[in-house]
Amino acid sequence: MATPAVKAPSSPSLDVYAEAELPTAHGSFRVRVYRDGAEEILAITLGEFAGDEPVFARVHSECFTGEVLGSLKCDCRDQLESALAEISARGAGALIYLRQEGRGIGLGNKIRAYALQAAGADTVEANHQLGFATDLREFRVAAAILRDLGIARIELNTNNPDKVRDLEDHGIEVTRRVPAHGRVTDHNRCYLETKSATLGHDLAALLVNRAR
Repeated sequence: MATPAVKAPSSPSLDVYAEAELPTAHGSFRVRVYRDGAEEILAITLGEFAGDEPVFARVHSECFTGEVLGSLKCDCRDQLESALAEISARGAGALIYLRQEGRGIGLGNKIRAYALQAAGADTVEANHQLGFATDLREFRVAAAILRDLGIARIELNTNNPDKVRDLEDHGIEVTRRVPAHGRVTDHNRCYLETKSATLGHDLAALLVNRAR
């Protein structure tokens, strides 16, 4: 029998569809699946959230190529693994996992963008050549889920200043930004340099290191 959905009080468009403990390589986490229409979003949490203390949190967008296939073209898997390890080490925190592949253009278009990058475009130019904006992601649902979890103030694990502003625009106070750094390699250096120079991501300290 299917588990009945329970309406999340903080947003009329969200349903809490499923919830369970999940043991992982980084420890055991509570995983809650929210549904926003046809989309499923994960909230991966550890510990209890009460009072006014800021909570370490990452709002992470899906990357099938990096997280499942082990692609070396990005640092997404490193960022995901690092965030889960940090939550485990702190004994509390939250990771919101959004289905926004390829900065929102989807998996198929992401692979098309990779083909354009192989022909000389950078990651932003490739999106534009396909007729998409630089970044189609939005974080309204992530903010609603954080509020539903009882989290209003966060230490946000990100390099992206737009993510900070978007969450704050939707009522989440970001008390501190915690950098999310992965490895720099010959395969992802151009991608990271473009995110730093064009998108304003805080990667300068990372990029001074030699590729390894």
